[in-house]
Amino acid sequence: MTVLPIRTIPDPILMRKAKRVRIVDDSIKKLISDMLETLHAVPGRVGLAAPQIGISQRVIIISLPSEENDEEKGGDIVIINPEIVKRFGKRPVDEGCLSVPGYRGEIKRAESVTAKGRDQNGKEIRIKTGGLLAQALEHEIDHLNGTLYLDHLEGTNNLRRIELEEAPL
Repeated sequence: MTVLPIRTIPDPILMRKAKRVRIVDDSIKKLISDMLETLHAVPGRVGLAAPQIGISQRVIIISLPSEENDEEKGGDIVIINPEIVKRFGKRPVDEGCLSVPGYRGEIKRAESVTAKGRDQNGKEIRIKTGGLLAQALEHEIDHLNGTLYLDHLEGTNNLRRIELEEAPL
């Protein structure tokens, strides 16, 4: 396992649509392992998408904080080729990103989502959730589509500079 550097704007890989994973082989399992190691090395962070470490593959991981973590949601969530299949409602959220250090912004995210994809063993999974997990799913899947939370801002008044110690999503 390796801690990898996080790509930040204006790195072009962050603006490109990532490629679908065709087969869950050893290279994908190593990627997942490296992504988990990288995310866990940055305290207070919730999720990571493969393009954020320079890999154009449709893989995300989410690691919820302990107060958000329950038996149903589990600890680390790995999803290969994830996609949102349903969204319900809209709510304002305060969001940041490892790839946009030093800033946070208020955007709109769904109240709840249903997502599908495959786990690290290639088995189909479906997640129906709200709250922080729904927000994280939308945020990380956006990365796979070449979209940053900045693209959802309704204006520059909704973006603010922060101290780097504040935890982004």
